[in-house]
Amino acid sequence: MNQQLTIEKMKSMRLLGMAQIHFANLQDNIHQDYTLDQYVALLVEQEWEYRQNRKLKNMLTKAKFRSDADINNIDFTSDRGLDKNAFNRLASLDFLSRHENIIITGPTGTGKSYLAQAIGRQACIYLNKTRYYTAAKLIDEINLAKLQGTYHRLIKGIQNTKLLIIDDFGINPFDQNSRQALMDIVDYKYDRSSLIITSQIPVKNWHELIGEGTIADAILDRIIHSSHRINLKGDSLRKKRKISLI
Repeated sequence: MNQQLTIEKMKSMRLLGMAQIHFANLQDNIHQDYTLDQYVALLVEQEWEYRQNRKLKNMLTKAKFRSDADINNIDFTSDRGLDKNAFNRLASLDFLSRHENIIITGPTGTGKSYLAQAIGRQACIYLNKTRYYTAAKLIDEINLAKLQGTYHRLIKGIQNTKLLIIDDFGINPFDQNSRQALMDIVDYKYDRSSLIITSQIPVKNWHELIGEGTIADAILDRIIHSSHRINLKGDSLRKKRKISLI
């Protein structure tokens, strides 16, 4: 049997994980003691793992995180009001299955974005479609889509994520386009999927921030009442790190 031809056939069928392990075995004969059943199981396991890793890589790319945040690197020692047990419950991702939201508020530099992206990365690891936006970037894309006639396609893509993260909510004022887009997103995602929103602005001020009372009422009613809250406090972690390096 032409083993190289077998490997090429695996590649042509996109069985790249199998091709890799089979090629390694031919080179080094590292699985010579395996039975046929064991070797077939090894090939299948390698292919499955290869596809899962590729899917994860694609999900992380499409999520467009700004940092490589990781739940294993969360700092629980700083005095910023972050409860380890409460955060770990959220990091278990049970809130996703219940279609609940997370709101993270606090002063600048307290780690809101990092926490949101760490949970988002965890969601990707478990193959939940996730998308990260800063509020400013989301508004820019909405306005551009309006001009290009691709608004409905943009909103549909955002609506269909399992987890949507909106970072720095409230930094930029809402206009009619962004207000209506937020309503379209939130209304669709309500009781279907989840949001994480971070903001320097306390939740009690969001109604005024969004504007147009009726729409603000509708948006906040769908976000707040099904949300877990993380309220951070204290000085900027960036400032503390800078001081420690001096």
